[in-house]
Amino acid sequence: MNIQTPAPDYTAIKTKQNAAWASGDYAAIGTTLQIVGEQLAEALDLKPCSSILDVAAGNGNATLAFARRFHNVTSTDYVASLLDKGQVRAEAECLPVTFQVADAEALPFADNSFDAVVSTFGVMFTPNQGKAAAELVRCCKPGGKIGLANWTPAGFIGQLFKTLGGHIAPPPGTSSPALWGTEEWLGHTFCDASAIEITRRHFNFRYRDPQHFVDLFRTLYGPVHKAFLALGEEGGPKLEADMLALIDRMNVATDGSMKVPGEYLEVCITK
Repeated sequence: MNIQTPAPDYTAIKTKQNAAWASGDYAAIGTTLQIVGEQLAEALDLKPCSSILDVAAGNGNATLAFARRFHNVTSTDYVASLLDKGQVRAEAECLPVTFQVADAEALPFADNSFDAVVSTFGVMFTPNQGKAAAELVRCCKPGGKIGLANWTPAGFIGQLFKTLGGHIAPPPGTSSPALWGTEEWLGHTFCDASAIEITRRHFNFRYRDPQHFVDLFRTLYGPVHKAFLALGEEGGPKLEADMLALIDRMNVATDGSMKVPGEYLEVCITK
């Protein structure tokens, strides 16, 4: 007898995800990753005035990077409060950016609308990964570029989410976001691309010390913040101990501070 596993309730999952990313203050963490957006903008090497769609843009790291290079950027996310933070940043630099609330799995744009579609540590967290990937391709013009920055499974953030998963079970039927950080999955998912260029890079997580990182992430970083709330006084200390142990394994600083290289894939796909 074949027992079919029910399909994941993506709507319910996204509702919970939205609440998680809206909790804490991701923007305070997100701004530390700005260099990743700058490097992606350089890697895509686009002509000024190109039309850019930033998907799951958060508080706008890639958005700002491309706008600073005189591109026409539309910045989207399904968490309105994060877009508000991105808009404040853009206005502070007098950068003309369009901001729009949008679901990465159902982008409200016509086929072949943008010269480039990008996402830095954003679209990889969508629950319906195949649908989100198809939307990136659909909205990109033929010959255009899809630019991604995705944490790898073996890297620091991939291992952090694995640690979280050991305390809070992920929604049934969903796959790890870190699949986006594997060359095999990218090659299979974007198999119709005319070219895929993948570069392994590292972002250094620099904090005063390991405890400083844990304290900030449990306060500001939505998924970690929600995990500590769910675990309460009994489970929270165990998660904290596991996070500190992870940092201890990966920390390359020798002066008591924290410097943990976080591996990610910089991906340039030509449609």
